[in-house]
Amino acid sequence: MRNVLKSTAIVATAGLALTLTACGSSGSSSGGSAASADKPLTVIASPTPHAQILDYVKKNLADKAGLKLDVKVVTDYVTPNTAVQDGSADANYFQHVPYLEDFNKKHGTNIVSVEPVHLEPLGLYSKKVKSAADLPNGATVGLPNDVTNEGRALKLLADNKVIKLKDGAGTSATPGDVVENPKNLKWKELDAAQLPRSLGDLDAAVINGNYAIDSGLTPAKDAVLLERAEGNPYANILAVKKGHESDPRVVKLAQLLHSDEVKKYIDDTFKGSVIPAF
Repeated sequence: MRNVLKSTAIVATAGLALTLTACGSSGSSSGGSAASADKPLTVIASPTPHAQILDYVKKNLADKAGLKLDVKVVTDYVTPNTAVQDGSADANYFQHVPYLEDFNKKHGTNIVSVEPVHLEPLGLYSKKVKSAADLPNGATVGLPNDVTNEGRALKLLADNKVIKLKDGAGTSATPGDVVENPKNLKWKELDAAQLPRSLGDLDAAVINGNYAIDSGLTPAKDAVLLERAEGNPYANILAVKKGHESDPRVVKLAQLLHSDEVKKYIDDTFKGSVIPAF
């Protein structure tokens, strides 16, 4: 499935580049230059809730703040970072810091966090059982196949005593780090975006909050298990290429994303399934 993700990302990146060219957008921003302040800020985001939140900012807050905002939506976890790195976009909003750090290490990119914005609690979902205790012996559980989210998914199961991980497994844990598995669970590693569509073929799956919401699930209501918000390191961030943190448009967007209006919008719209991280 990693090859499928890579191919999808290449196609998406090519399409995005064509879109930006057609729209006449500039490539890389020029840091904090006066000229860049008048250009639209192009931000790549996952559809839900990231693009929804950005669209709220664009429609309700950006004009008054003097910010021109161009939101591009993609559904994979590779294109947003490659586009920011190559300058075809100015910023992205889709990931947490552990994923970003792993991506930078593996791909040689130099993307940095500007501000945390919200947390999407990761959840275990099932169409077959109502609790983790009801999972049958030998049940097949879907996991996101990127390193940080797979480790996060296994930690969710370990925190709820479904499995036990070896000491020190950390955020990069894999099924090979499971040392106790009382129900003899079998693992199906899939691209995170495919997990909601595959839920009917699995006994359960650990699904990222944005993909759960986008597929019609309500994490606060439908999850069999749900991540705790307290002390959670997985807040989703606004990110840019290193050196562009002081771009006045980026600074302005960060301020708007931390506004009381956005906090209220998140609370009212997602009702606990997405939690402000500021």
